[in-house]
Amino acid sequence: MRIEHHISKDQEVRVVEAIRLAELNTSGEIKVHLDQYCKGDALERARELFGKLGLHQTKQRNAVLIFVALDDHKAAIFGDEGIHTQLEPDYWNAEMDVMIDHFKKGDIAGGLILVVTDIGQKLKELYPYDAKTDTNEVGNDISR
Repeated sequence: MRIEHHISKDQEVRVVEAIRLAELNTSGEIKVHLDQYCKGDALERARELFGKLGLHQTKQRNAVLIFVALDDHKAAIFGDEGIHTQLEPDYWNAEMDVMIDHFKKGDIAGGLILVVTDIGQKLKELYPYDAKTDTNEVGNDISR
C-alpha cells in the first residue's frame, strides 16, 4: 500500500507543523522519515537513514530521527550521540509505546505529532534555543 493510503497530505502538513513548533524552543532537530517497507531491524534501518540524511552533521549532535515503515508495521526512534547519551533507554521506549498505541488505532499522524511534541519538549530542556547561534540545520519536511 502506498504511503498516501496511510497518511493524507493534510495530516502530513500537520506533522510538519508539529516539527516546526517543536523546534522553535530548541537547537535540536527532529526528522520524520516514512517508508513502505523495512527489511530487517527498524533501528538498524533508522541508524542507516540517519547517516544518509546527514543528521549526524548537526553542530551539537542533537538530531532525532523518527522512522516508520508503514506496510511492515515497524518503527524506530534514533537520537544522535549528543541527545542519546543524556537520556535513559526507557525514554525512547516510552516514546515508541506512545507512537505504536496511536498507530494501532489507525492514527499515524496523531502518533507522530504526539511523539514529535514530546521529543521537542525534551530537546528544549537539554538544548534550549539561542537566537544568536541557532539555525534550522535540518529541513522540517517528511522524508521518504
